[in-house]
Amino acid sequence: MKKYKFFTDFDREEKWLNEMAHSGYQLVNKAYSYEFVLGSPEDANYRIDYRTFKNRQDFEDYRMLFEDSGWKHIAGTKSSGAQYFKQVMDQGDEDIFSDVDSKAARYKRLSEMWLSLAGCFIPLLAVLISTGAINITAFVKPKLLYYTPGLWELSGAHFWRAFLFETPFALLRGFSWVILPIFILVYVIFAYKAKKQYEKAQQGH
Repeated sequence: MKKYKFFTDFDREEKWLNEMAHSGYQLVNKAYSYEFVLGSPEDANYRIDYRTFKNRQDFEDYRMLFEDSGWKHIAGTKSSGAQYFKQVMDQGDEDIFSDVDSKAARYKRLSEMWLSLAGCFIPLLAVLISTGAINITAFVKPKLLYYTPGLWELSGAHFWRAFLFETPFALLRGFSWVILPIFILVYVIFAYKAKKQYEKAQQGH
């Protein structure tokens, strides 16, 4: 079974995964969606870390470190960031993190990831604006989205025919111009939320 959900809070995500396990759905993979298999209900203990690795060996060493401590690596790749673990040994620690600071640090790494994504798009946006590919004036003067020469000097049926014909193209043009700033804004908001969660987690709440 696949489920599509999006979390920006690791604690809530862990709680949801444990609730799914209690209902009999065991996590087996996480990529674009959560993949579960139906089994016996259990009181599972899932934990999520956030790390990326420069090479495969570092990633394998990381996995083995936790598996030796009783935590099975369920999902996550060398570059995916989010790493999913499930406790498989009762005698192991109840958490994969040794202290409050190390648990909070995953939010700091997540915040840095969102900021880096925003930073990648900002130069592209600047280039598109400077070359005229995006006309930011059109956001306050929507008439500039219409390219038909002399459109606004027309009247009557001629105006409405030309206006209605070009409006879908103008809306599409405007949407294509605004989508990049929207992505940047969303990434910055996610980075801010992760930073606030980092600060909250540092306090041990």
